[in-house]
Amino acid sequence: MATTLPIPDRAAVLKALDAILDPVSGQGLVAAGLVHGLALRPGRAGFMLEVPPEDAARYQPVRDAAEAALGAVDGVTQAQVVLTAASPGAPPRAPAPAAAPRTAATAPMKPAHVRQVIAVASGKGGVGKSTVAVNLAAAFAAMGYRTGVLDADVYGPSLPRMLGLGGEPKVGPDKKLIPLEAFGLKAVSIGLLVKEGAPMIWRGPMASSAITQLLNDVAWGTEDEPLDLLVIDMPPGTGDVQLTLAQRVTLDGAVIVSTPQEVALIDVRRGAAMFAKTATPILGVVENMAYFPDPTTGAPIEIFGRGGARGVAEEIGAPFLGEIPIDIALRQSGDGGTPILAAAPDGPSARVFIEIAAKVAARLKDGGLSKRPPRIVILD
Repeated sequence: MATTLPIPDRAAVLKALDAILDPVSGQGLVAAGLVHGLALRPGRAGFMLEVPPEDAARYQPVRDAAEAALGAVDGVTQAQVVLTAASPGAPPRAPAPAAAPRTAATAPMKPAHVRQVIAVASGKGGVGKSTVAVNLAAAFAAMGYRTGVLDADVYGPSLPRMLGLGGEPKVGPDKKLIPLEAFGLKAVSIGLLVKEGAPMIWRGPMASSAITQLLNDVAWGTEDEPLDLLVIDMPPGTGDVQLTLAQRVTLDGAVIVSTPQEVALIDVRRGAAMFAKTATPILGVVENMAYFPDPTTGAPIEIFGRGGARGVAEEIGAPFLGEIPIDIALRQSGDGGTPILAAAPDGPSARVFIEIAAKVAARLKDGGLSKRPPRIVILD
């Protein structure tokens, strides 16, 4: 019979954290105002440790001590402290006149044991970006690639719901999170670490730091079995998190999702411009909700118009990857926690995702995705 872990006592947690001294003020972390976003869940405690950027290295031992102190509190089996270089209330800095040369600390890199990384992005919300990201990842898994998916949409995580995932990732002996697995995918989402529906009231630097840790502090693969492909479900728009990912992670390419309306296509151009400035190849554009098949005749009913994303793809010089219809089965499978590749593998939407995945794999290079022999993966 499963036992429910208790929620750690807040007073005990604060007392433990206040016993850790701030090296600048000499006060405890709580008294010094360095504990932000304290989250207490059954068996788990975590918070954001915000410090000035120039002191980030100095506070690394403090972060480690705070995490150890949390882990010693009764009822805490998992503790996490995210160190983020952001000073509360600090005035915004003026932008540098020119980009500083990259150093070993700032140069983009890939997570350990991950061959290739692609981002699935959209200029605005509500266009089905997460649906495309999850089902594209499932299509890669069905094609035989070791695939992971990271839900980087901090403010609106939907991966747990769309993959039917519950519980929290465990921490391995190397102190890295072990991804949850479903339908042949390794998956991690901030939504697995907070209560569903809880608002993420984080400033941009906090969100960016959390995503960076989810990328680098997760055991995506091993030296013997590296992940072939990591699909990142980006937040909509072109804000801090998107820029952080594009600058700090070596992205092998981006897939941009849009609907046919001009109001969505305007934002596609903005997203394409962001990727161009960060030297991220655009693998292609997907038009979601392209049409609704008439239930009687199957003829396309173009509710939102049609062909706009194809036109923008030509305009920005990117391949057009395909059209995804308005499919009731696709909506039901997402709400029910099953990718369409598993729910209706022979349906029209599943076939479209396989076609899109094949086009993306053919465009990826240097990692040799398209040259790997396929494996047989049974989607459960």
